[in-house]
Formats: sequence, C-alpha cells, structure tokens
Amino acid sequence: MFMTGISRRTFLRGTAATAALAAAAGSLSFGAWQAEQAHAADDAVEEAPSLCNGCSSKCGLVATTVGGRLWTLRGSDVHPYAKGHICGRGHGLAQMAYSDERLTSPMRRTESGEFEPISWDDAFAEIGQKVKEIIAANGPESLAIIQDPRPSGKYYSKRFMNALGSPNVYAHSSSCNLSKESAYTYTIGASNYSTDFGNAKMVMFIGRSYGDGIRPSSVASLAAAAEAGTRIVSVDPRLNNSGIFSDDWVPINPGTDLAFLMAMCNVLIEEDLYDHEFVEQNTVGFEEFAAQAKECTPAWAETITDVPAKRIEELARAMAAAAPAASIEAGWRAVIGCAYKNSFDTARAATAVNALLGCWGQKGGALLTSSPKAGKLDDARFDDPPKPEAKAIGAKEYPLALASAGTNVAALEAALDGRLKGMFFYNSNAAKGYAQPKAWTEALGKLDLVVTIDVQMSETALQSDYVLPECTYLERLELPEWIGGKKHFVGMRTRVLEPIHPETKACDEIFNGLAEACGVGEYFQFTAEELAAAQLKTVGVDIETIKKEGTVELADPKFAYGTPTFKTASGKFEFKTDAVGEAGLNPVIGYVERKVTPKVGEFYIVGGKQGIHSHTMTQNIAALNAISRQYNMERLWMSAKDAESLGIADGDTVELSSSEHTGTVAVRVTQRMKPGVLFLPTHYGGDSPYQTRAYQYGVALTDFIPFDAEPGVGSMMSQEVAVTVTKVEA
Repeated sequence: MFMTGISRRTFLRGTAATAALAAAAGSLSFGAWQAEQAHAADDAVEEAPSLCNGCSSKCGLVATTVGGRLWTLRGSDVHPYAKGHICGRGHGLAQMAYSDERLTSPMRRTESGEFEPISWDDAFAEIGQKVKEIIAANGPESLAIIQDPRPSGKYYSKRFMNALGSPNVYAHSSSCNLSKESAYTYTIGASNYSTDFGNAKMVMFIGRSYGDGIRPSSVASLAAAAEAGTRIVSVDPRLNNSGIFSDDWVPINPGTDLAFLMAMCNVLIEEDLYDHEFVEQNTVGFEEFAAQAKECTPAWAETITDVPAKRIEELARAMAAAAPAASIEAGWRAVIGCAYKNSFDTARAATAVNALLGCWGQKGGALLTSSPKAGKLDDARFDDPPKPEAKAIGAKEYPLALASAGTNVAALEAALDGRLKGMFFYNSNAAKGYAQPKAWTEALGKLDLVVTIDVQMSETALQSDYVLPECTYLERLELPEWIGGKKHFVGMRTRVLEPIHPETKACDEIFNGLAEACGVGEYFQFTAEELAAAQLKTVGVDIETIKKEGTVELADPKFAYGTPTFKTASGKFEFKTDAVGEAGLNPVIGYVERKVTPKVGEFYIVGGKQGIHSHTMTQNIAALNAISRQYNMERLWMSAKDAESLGIADGDTVELSSSEHTGTVAVRVTQRMKPGVLFLPTHYGGDSPYQTRAYQYGVALTDFIPFDAEPGVGSMMSQEVAVTVTKVEA
C-alpha cells in the first residue's frame, strides 16, 4: 500500500476532488440562482430525459423543470454510463443555459477587429458567398472542418464538407486519444476495449484517472473492484485522484511508460510466464517481438523510468499469477492518447502485455465488445453526398491516423502553408485546447474564411470571421447516440428547455442554413428529428418512446467470454504490423524514446483533467469557476522535495518557462508528485475577454508546448517539453 498511516477518508478530504464528488452526490445545484430565478411552487413540474454535454461520455440525465425553467438534474438510472448519477461538471454545465456570457446572436468581425451582431440571413449569405469563391479559386479541398464529436455535430460536419466536395473532416482526436485508438486498431482491430472489473484480480492503469475524468459508472466499477480486493496499480508521476482506490502507486518518469511496459513483457517472456496457447494460436509476429523485448530488461528500464527493476519484476509476476483475470486498462488521453513521440507504441505495448497474459476476452480480463448502429435508411433524402475525389489533408503525411478522426495537426499545417483557405469549427476550441496556440493564431490569420459554431465566445471564436450561436444542449434535440458493451443501448438528447435566446439555433438548423447558402441544400432536406426517427426505426425504437425514456436497451448482443475475433489485417493479434512499417515506423512493437528529456535544472511537466472541468469548455461556468477559485485548483503541482530545494512554499507564485512561453502561476506543494515532475491542470489560462471568469485565470499548458506532431499518426505530443521554474519574489 502506498498510503501508510493515511486512511482513505483522510486522503479524500485532502484533495480538490472533494468538490467534484460532492457535486456528483447532488449538493451542487443552482444556489443563489435557484433562489432568485425559480418560479412559484405551484408552477408545472415536469421531467425530461436527455444526454449530458459535459464530456464525450454523454451520460444520460433526467432534468426537472418548474414553470419551464430548469430546477435540478439527476443521472439516468437506465443509461449505462450514468447508472443514476452525473458528475460535478455535468451538474455545473447546465448553468450554461442561463449564463450571462453565452452567445445570443450571430456575430461578424469588422475591419477594426471588433464584433458586431448580424442577422442569420446575412451571416448565411455572406459565408455562402465566400465558400463559393474559395471553391472556385482553390477547389473544395481547400476547405476543412474540425469538430469535437457530439451526436449531431459529427454527422452534420461530415455531411456538410462532403456535400461541398471536401474530404477534410477532423475530430479533436489528435489532441486527445488519436494515438491510442489508431494503435489499438492495428493490434486488436478495434479502437478501444474495456476492463472486466467485476471479475478482475489485478488491473494496471497507465496514466489514467477515473477520479479526474469522471464517468460515474467507471468510478463505481473501480470502487467496487477495490472493495472486492482487486489489486489496483496506478503508474503515474502524480498520485492522482483515483489513488483512493489503488493498492500501488508507481511514480514514473513521464513518457517512459513504453520502457516500463516492454520490461514487463521481457519478464513475462524470459521467465516463461506468458500464455503459450493464446500466443501460438491467436497472434502474429511474436518471435520478432520477443527478440526486441529480450533487450528491454528491467535493469535497462530502471535507468529510463526510475522504477526499480525489482518493482517491475514483481508487478509482471503478479500480473501473470492473476492472469487471465488481469490486464492493462485501456487508457484515454495523456500517456497513450496524444502526449509523446512514443504514444502510439506505448499503446501498442499495453495491448502486447494483455496478449502475453492471454486475457483478451477472458473473465476478469480485457474485453472487445460490439456496438449497435442504425440500419439502412430507405428514404432517399438521407442518402450520402458523393464521396469527395481528393484524399483528406494529412492522409499521406500521417497514414496511421484513423480515417474517421484524421489529424487536426495536418489541418493546422495546411492552414499555415496555404493549402487550406477556409475552416469551420463546431464545438471546437482548437486555438486554445489544441497544439500550440501561437501557431493557431498565425494559421487562422492566414485563412480567407473562419467560421465558428459554439455556445460561448471561445478563443477560436475570437479569431473567427463569423461566430454562429448554437443553443445549449438542453435546448435542442440531437441524433441518437449508440452505446455498445456487453449490452447495447441507444440514448438521445431531447429538448428539455424551450430556446432561451430566440436568435440561437440547433446544430441541424445551422448546417441546413449553411448548406443552402453554399449551394448544396439538396442534401439537407430534413430535420434532425426526422433523421433520428428514421434511424431509430431501423432498430425497432419509436422516437416518442425515447423522448419519454431518454435511453432504451436494444436487442441482446449475446456477449460471451472467449477469445475474440480480432478485426486486423491478419485476423489475429498483431505484435508486428506491416502497415506500420510502411508508414516509416518499426512494424514490430518496440522501444521508442520520448523526444524531449529535461536537462539539469529543468523539469518534466504533465497535464490532465480535474473532476469538475472538461478541457476549456467549463472554466467560465459560474459555479465551477467558483469551486476552482475556492480550492485554488489552477495551481501548479510540485513535489515537496523540489519545493524545498528551490525555496518555494505552498502558495508561492513562480515563473514557469519553456522554449515557447513564460507565465506565472501559484504552486501547490505536495507529496503526491514524483520529484523532477510538475503537474498543470489543463483547464486554465483563458484568453477570451468575453469569458470574464476564465480570462487570464491560471496558465494554459498548451501555451508551453512546441508545435509538432507524432510521426505516423499526427498527435500533438502535448507533453513533449521541458520547463524551468523560478520563484517570483514578493
């Protein structure tokens, strides 16, 4: 155990997660706003189901309104991610509907750089004219869109671009989980997998924290596993807020997790602890992989990771003893998502450990489950536009990136070098949350047209020519969200509130208007509700039913334990993948160094979520910003050992510098950081004066990161930097 002499209750009370968990329990509501705004008690009380918009999980919720105004939220009992709960950010984000700083009408940038209101008709007409001019001069492939996937947004973004003839459709993935999802696709034939916590004996987390990126069902599963005696191991330079459930904390040098995993593979192979039957029957490339792993000894890994060799050996042996009810958890962003030059191979190595353990598809192991989808639609209105002739920008440069996500780094590069002339952003704050903001500022300034669709004036909106206001998620109906797993479900975002500001529109209305103005309206002759009804009908669900219930369980997919079907090129688990070699990387899973290693006097720096925030989206929410300020959650975490050597006390202000940026921020001195490593939460340092609560509060990690991309896959390498820290004297 890592917490000698500290009870779990004491540990939890000492963390900022207290606020988030209190919120999840329901104590965070509308407070002063409730008292001031609520209607009389005899007003009509109604309930309506929907989906949260606080993060990509889109958990089910039930909203209660009084007199047509929002009163409370609770988690859906039916939705598999919620299971009766929603997290702090889910409660807080609902305040956006009544925010005094949300966008309420279309805006146009003037020649002076200021913004002025504009009618929807004029906005659509002007944007349409500029799109037509760009296509006439440069072709449709000079247009692109970046979207942060939401049920309707991911459909309409692609349909709109493809209707124009452009293949350039990008998700936020290259600043999130692109490396992981691409890597998994090559090793296991799926972009993700799950952990069978209910039957697991041992689970290892590589840099991921359920307690900071909260999905209620995941936290509940982890808590139940810990209570049942499952050994939980957290490999992380920071003792994160999931540590309350962990038996082991393995502090590691950031970006060296690949060496750690390869050394575990070395132990499993050299000590003959791996599952021979699984490897022989269900994998390809094992001999080449074993030859590479032979060089990756625990002693070698110790010099890179700073994890003792004996510790690596013990963990590998313990995993083998617990197998097949043991696995490496799938991870998300951070280490294997988009952080380092080696994130792609780190993700591949995590699946290799699971392959050696023989835990794929096994009870207590790592599961590949199926997902539902809508069937074929007979109505010709819903037919797809013709497939664009050109390939998406980035497909050649980053061939390992998932085609469904693309890499927005490639879009940024194309905007900088002139290949792109116009860009649309839907629910995406690329100019602050992605890559290096200075590069985005330069790129957006070079474009002939920038259009942002959002609820608030983000940093990206601030640099746009036109800003189109979407109504909040509580005021709109969206397309069905399909949910896979051992059971299948479909959920849908339904309208809980009537539009509060009449000049805001729903996603489908905005794209329908844009399409008509751009000359491709023939592909948008339907509403989101009409399309949703048609999609739901193919799986036997009536739209009126889902409007009432919010989430509906679908036909039983008949999940069964057992070795899964790997949808790879070989049909087996791939220790070696030819396509990876053709992209210029090692076709065999092996060791790759991180790009930047701190010199003497420098620090590693890592970033991550906090339980009440989602990227930059939630920092301007009144209640969530207030919690951040009450608990000083914007602070830079530093180990007590480092603080002592630098003469820094808790709460002191320091100057944080990298090759790209310098900023000042307060310090949190803690025993929960590995010496030599700093942690900066990734929600702060806002630059939009239209968001007064978030404006210049804290510093943003993205400002400190050089503009670069992971080879082959194109992720932004969000933690490949070294920084210095200097105390700011009073």
